[in-house]
Amino acid sequence: MTEAYIYDAARTPRGKGRPDGSLHEVTSVALSARLLNAVKERNGLEGHAVEDVIWGNVTQVKEQGGCLARSAVLASNLDQSIPGLAINRFCASGMEAVNLAANQVKGGAGQAYIAGGVEMMGRVAMGSDGAAIAVDPGLTFGTYFVPQGISADIIATEYGFSREDADALAVESQRRAAAAWAENRFAKSIVPVLDQNGLTILDRDEYMRPGTSIEDLAKLKASFKEMGEMMPGFDKVAMLKYPHLDHIEHIHHAGNSSGIVDGAAAVLIGNAEFGKAHGLKPRARIRATAKIGTDPTIMLTGPVPVTEKILHDSGMAISDIDLFEVNEAFASVVLRFQQAFQVDPSVVNVNGGSIAMGHPLGATGAIIIGTLLDELERQDKTIGLATLCIASGMGAATIIERV
Repeated sequence: MTEAYIYDAARTPRGKGRPDGSLHEVTSVALSARLLNAVKERNGLEGHAVEDVIWGNVTQVKEQGGCLARSAVLASNLDQSIPGLAINRFCASGMEAVNLAANQVKGGAGQAYIAGGVEMMGRVAMGSDGAAIAVDPGLTFGTYFVPQGISADIIATEYGFSREDADALAVESQRRAAAAWAENRFAKSIVPVLDQNGLTILDRDEYMRPGTSIEDLAKLKASFKEMGEMMPGFDKVAMLKYPHLDHIEHIHHAGNSSGIVDGAAAVLIGNAEFGKAHGLKPRARIRATAKIGTDPTIMLTGPVPVTEKILHDSGMAISDIDLFEVNEAFASVVLRFQQAFQVDPSVVNVNGGSIAMGHPLGATGAIIIGTLLDELERQDKTIGLATLCIASGMGAATIIERV
């Protein structure tokens, strides 16, 4: 089978996902086009250089609806002969775009793709698409639906993680993200966002709170306690599903959960012939991809079984992996991953994660693949694994190997 290589990975800085955020004036299409133009310019792409643009975004309504991928191509400087495909696997949409593109290349369906995603959470509110998994009683009753924050608290309760454990992980995420920016570790990937006059709107992640302390976080109210305990109460729903639990320990709050932000990311994937034709050197090969369905109530445990699956399918062991990126949707997700595989926390999310820098839903999967590649190069390591939990109970993973 043909190998699929990563030739480039780029992302915008992440802006606060609210009206006073720096990227609030920028549409999803415009931000995506900005990034597509950067990939084109950085790699000298002309004409029908790539087979397709596969673009993830989660809330596919309003400006993010109507096949945003094709709109972004037309708004960019890419040739109009390049089509676009918008996909949605919730929080793993950006990763699934990359994985789909890689597997298309491996299967011989085109020499190259641009894959990634976008989410402007300050402009198109999460949940505004009215997803059936959350609002259709014919589905929610049978799946014992609870909101994601409750699911994160169920993980903490089931696997024994305390508020202190979660807050310590959050503070470390902030510390690592601040150190990464101070040392310019993201410089290779960051594409500043400019206005129509060429002036910089945003050139660094603005959600970070680097001075955060354990004492600061201890003052915050648990975000999902009232939601869980009020009548009829999502805690009751959870305990119907898991009768061995006599309560749900609510440990998550804004400080140890992922931030709501705006942002986009892109990965250029191609075969060896594409690289030779364009004078490009591959940075890594995509060694394996995987996805899996999991329990839809606890919902966010997917990184564990999907990692087991991808390791089995690729004939690898957890000890073969040098670095990990595990999306910090909530602190308990990462804590559970580290517990399940007994991995050293020092090789997980080396540069911080979504708790510190934010989680632009449709882009994050592509962001963490790019971050992983940059860090493998910085540390002169070889193999990395990126994985995310996914709403409604799924998991996705990608293994990359430097070449």
